[in-house]
Amino acid sequence: MKIAIIGAGFAGLTSARHLRDFGHDVTVFEKVHDVGGVWSKTRLYPGISTQNGKDTYHLSDYPMPKAYPEWPAGHQVQEYLAGYVRDFNLGPLLRLSTTVTAATQGADGRWTLTFRREGGDEQSEAFDFLTICNGIFSVPAVPEFAGADEFRAAGGTICHSSQFINLDEARGKHVIVIGYGKSSCDVAVGLADVTASMTVVARELIWKMPRKIAGVLNYKYLFLTRMGEALFPFIELKGFEKFLHGAGRPVRNSMLGSVQSVVTRQLKLKQRGALPRGQFERIARSTVSLVTEGFFERIESGRIVLRRDNAIDRLVVEGGRRMAVLKSGETIPADIIVCGTGWRQEVPFLEPELQQRFLDDRGNFRLYRHILPTGVRNLAFNGYNSSFFSPLSAEMGALWICALVAGALKLPPDRDQISATERRLRWMEERTEGKHARGTNIIPFSMHQIDELLRDMNLSASAMQRFMEWQMPVKPGNYARVARELHRRLDRR
Repeated sequence: MKIAIIGAGFAGLTSARHLRDFGHDVTVFEKVHDVGGVWSKTRLYPGISTQNGKDTYHLSDYPMPKAYPEWPAGHQVQEYLAGYVRDFNLGPLLRLSTTVTAATQGADGRWTLTFRREGGDEQSEAFDFLTICNGIFSVPAVPEFAGADEFRAAGGTICHSSQFINLDEARGKHVIVIGYGKSSCDVAVGLADVTASMTVVARELIWKMPRKIAGVLNYKYLFLTRMGEALFPFIELKGFEKFLHGAGRPVRNSMLGSVQSVVTRQLKLKQRGALPRGQFERIARSTVSLVTEGFFERIESGRIVLRRDNAIDRLVVEGGRRMAVLKSGETIPADIIVCGTGWRQEVPFLEPELQQRFLDDRGNFRLYRHILPTGVRNLAFNGYNSSFFSPLSAEMGALWICALVAGALKLPPDRDQISATERRLRWMEERTEGKHARGTNIIPFSMHQIDELLRDMNLSASAMQRFMEWQMPVKPGNYARVARELHRRLDRR
């Protein structure tokens, strides 16, 4: 088949590699000049790094370089993906600096993509199948502030964290960072030492996990194991999970309570005025945020000022001075507003009528297995799931799509797919208190989702492997066999 892929991040590149290896004619469209997606050089704000250690954050048969630190910096992840392109000869498949403006489907199920290369004219090309890999971090979400026009006219800057990539632009300036997620704290630390002042304004504090609990135990032994996932109730409980959320619930609660106590003491959350409301188990409500190294120390020293349970009410300019007025009434100087306020998941190149076929009435992506828009022919999504193991999740998704295209999946009828997907969305919405990124958030159940994909392909992990992953961090390398076994199966057909 002739297959188009939109997006050249982890999902787009691993989809391109495997679809090509299964004999398809693949073209990847990427709107910026390099590969990487969220790790593109165009998005690398100061202080960005991975949340995972390099041993759990890589594609199955392509480990990160040994010379990399345990938590690679953003530019190193981009270089890793550029190396993946080079070593698997994906360059000829890529059309960089090329924006897809429209993707329309004909009555025969084929797709016509309209695209424009930077500086060029619009062109069109037909494809048999379309895979959308523009990701859940596709469009920066920046709030509208009262007084923003006057603020900008007076020389102030308002931008998303992913758009602030030049450290020198913050030198000697008064900077406000909005939000308390990883990107907000990363950029606050990345800029704090050169700014005139750094204020973090957070509507709500969330629990954060130190990289090493009590300074000793790497957090991966808690959260990046099957046991770690089992501490939180999945939509369907199986095996030992039934015990942990039944008769063994006091044991489970004690484990999480102990971690909460250790983290509270270790990070001095009470002393620093940074103790979140609610119990520690809310850390898995929508995502799990690691502590940015140096963040709390800079709060303690006064280099970063935290304004919790607060928000910007309006921006004002008085006597040539730019300021932000908070909901609390406090006024603070502000030259730059950096918004770590999340993303919107958009597919603007698809016609609204087509989008309505896979979006529900609340705007959630109704995708079976987070991949398949049930009832739409010759279309798949990959990377539409936030995961602890994003590269591995994307790779297993790519192989699932390969099996789908080959007709090698045994899927339930459309009505059952839709019913299961809608039930999953209702559960996700309730579990995350609405913070489920339009149905794309699967954290902390990364391995549960991978297991579902493997079962569909009849390539499940062995009982021994699952047992080893119960208490030890998942090793992506153990899943390199999936591609080999799928090739063997399809070659025999």
